[in-house]
Amino acid sequence: MTQTQVDPTAMDGYEQLQAMIDGRLPPPPIADTIGLVNFGGERGEISVELVPELRHYNPLGSVHGGVLSTMLDTAAGCSVHSTLAVGEGYTSLDLTVKFLRPATVDSGLLRAVGRVVHRGRRTALAEAQVLDARGKLVAHATSSCMIFS
Repeated sequence: MTQTQVDPTAMDGYEQLQAMIDGRLPPPPIADTIGLVNFGGERGEISVELVPELRHYNPLGSVHGGVLSTMLDTAAGCSVHSTLAVGEGYTSLDLTVKFLRPATVDSGLLRAVGRVVHRGRRTALAEAQVLDARGKLVAHATSSCMIFS
């Protein structure tokens, strides 16, 4: 068991995410690696935020596409995760990203919002967007996920 002795295998996907948010389960390590914060949302729609720092920059002087892709993948994937029944799992099959404008430290807080577009028995389709502090669209993604028992 972890942290406060909760059993994630007895929880549905949304309950697992909520336990991470509440600190009853540890956050995913990637959150610490790049600085993802403020996970939240509801079943089928999950958001996560990031304050851009110089450590996130690529050689061109803007937030690296991999960081933005990680935000998009996290928001889309967690939105699917939030729909899982007890005993179900998922894995991403693909992630298609479109970068629309650069993000920098001047962009302010970046917020990725993912939502399930379609949830079937074996697959799910989700989309996610990264918005800057002014509400401008920075990047968009779609993700297909496989659902399994």
